[in-house]
Amino acid sequence: MTYEHVGQMITEKVKEYTSQTALRFKENDAWRSLTYAEFGEKINRLACALVHANVQKGDNVGIYSANRYEWAVTDFACSIAGAVSVPIYATNTKEQARFIIKDAGIKLIFVGNAFQYQNIETIISEAIPLTVIAYDSTLAINPSFAHYFNDFIDITPEAIGQNELHHRQELIKKDDTTTIIYTSGTTGNPKGVMLTHGNLFHQFDAIDTNFNVTSKDTSLCFLPLSHVYERMWSYYVYRKGAVHTYLEDPKKVIETLQEIKPTAMVSVPRLYEKIYATVMNRQETASFMKKILFKQAIKTGKTYYTRRKNNQPISLGLKLKHKIFDTLVLSKVRGVVGGEKNFFSAGGAPLEKSIEEFFFNCGLLVCQGYGLTETSPMISYNTPGCFKFGTVGKLVPNCQVRIDDNGEIQVKGPQVMKGYYNNPEKTAETIVDGWFKTGDVGEFDADGFLKITDRIKDLIITSGGKNIAPQQIETLVGKDFFIEQVVAIGDKRKFISALIVPSFEALEAWAEKKAISYTSMDELVNHPEVIRFYRKRIDYHSKLLAQYETIKEFKLLSRPFTIEGEEITPTLKLKRKSINKRYKDVIDDMY
Repeated sequence: MTYEHVGQMITEKVKEYTSQTALRFKENDAWRSLTYAEFGEKINRLACALVHANVQKGDNVGIYSANRYEWAVTDFACSIAGAVSVPIYATNTKEQARFIIKDAGIKLIFVGNAFQYQNIETIISEAIPLTVIAYDSTLAINPSFAHYFNDFIDITPEAIGQNELHHRQELIKKDDTTTIIYTSGTTGNPKGVMLTHGNLFHQFDAIDTNFNVTSKDTSLCFLPLSHVYERMWSYYVYRKGAVHTYLEDPKKVIETLQEIKPTAMVSVPRLYEKIYATVMNRQETASFMKKILFKQAIKTGKTYYTRRKNNQPISLGLKLKHKIFDTLVLSKVRGVVGGEKNFFSAGGAPLEKSIEEFFFNCGLLVCQGYGLTETSPMISYNTPGCFKFGTVGKLVPNCQVRIDDNGEIQVKGPQVMKGYYNNPEKTAETIVDGWFKTGDVGEFDADGFLKITDRIKDLIITSGGKNIAPQQIETLVGKDFFIEQVVAIGDKRKFISALIVPSFEALEAWAEKKAISYTSMDELVNHPEVIRFYRKRIDYHSKLLAQYETIKEFKLLSRPFTIEGEEITPTLKLKRKSINKRYKDVIDDMY
């Protein structure tokens, strides 16, 4: 069936999968579920409540909350009522939330926990009128402007007339804006990306073409729903009648993976990097025999899965050898992420090739892709039937890409945004003759797979004239178990240096084993033995870098880069200008 809009799609899917489980969520430490019928009823009630609250077609409605099923109810209800959902990252500060609320002209906003509610309460006290709907019924709210979600949707369709909803849905077209997603903003204020229903349907078709997702699949929703990647995938899960599980606290992702055992899901590289780093760190301290067993298992897995990928015959000997190593080693790695998967997907940042290969050798395929909020998001992807590690895959169907003289990737296709909200100048600057300028540098290999080199604005040009991509350095070094964050420095400088945030828990455990005494984290990161330890690890991971790309000097920091400190974005991207400014003295000392 061809749909005009997302609201129509979920309405039809509720009818198609009525009695099947739609979603799961935790309440009082126990898993609860809703069927598609129950999910649909809540969506319909909220859509009626929005109309009853005088939300008009085209009005912008804010969602300021961590992941929870009510988030999805609100999003779909906006589509049915003809409103435009405007997500705000749950971790956004009061100042960041205020900017989006004012820029988007939001009058009604849904909030999750006390942090978000208190920020909104402060914003209201600054003479910015808002009606607030709180998902959490345990919050202490001000009834003069706030209501509880369950009270707000306690309305019958007859209260506003079901015909009004039907009428609104008939007016919604594919090229209407369905959501405005504000970019993380590594420089300056974020821009509101207007995505249409048609943008999203293009993405659904792209997944349909090369992935096999059915109503028997289960997915874990742990990336923020305010992130376009998770958002698009979440729509798609319901389009296929599958089960979606909501995780409010992303720090619990590993234990939740093992608990619910999803068969397909999307993620950013950091999850895979952490799992890989943990496994490899354990190998460093394993016995000689366990190290040999692990290496042989990975080697056998590589041979086995490569032959299977290439449709080559697998001998009985290899089958038996793989079965033994799978039982002893490989299945245990898969167990960390909840067992067998149809596929994993990775996007939002580069995933190091050796990590992709490691998971593949263990029987887990990570399909890395590439895109931006402005492209809904997918431009290219690796798929179960066509993948090459170290690349972001081939172009999705019905998409054109060209590389300009500066190496910039430019895109044309149905997934390209409508434009930036309230910002026609930036829109005209970014979309020229239908071509969206990504700001990323890349190239196609001989087989048509796309490789991303770096962001144009992030490229480092040393005082010696060397052009260096910092992301490659950060990806290689940042996969280390003892490193949490790393930023490469060196623009207009003589050589590359780095600011490194240790994985404090891992470092403290190591220091305890080494009997290193310290009274503060600042003292620990400046300890000579700790600095020597990190020097060795940085050098080990830099073997694939050219000499001029290697980190000559580094400084260990005693606190992490934070959103509140305006050093990283809510999607964990580095705000390089802000970091360079804040740590100018520290950086200067390295030179």
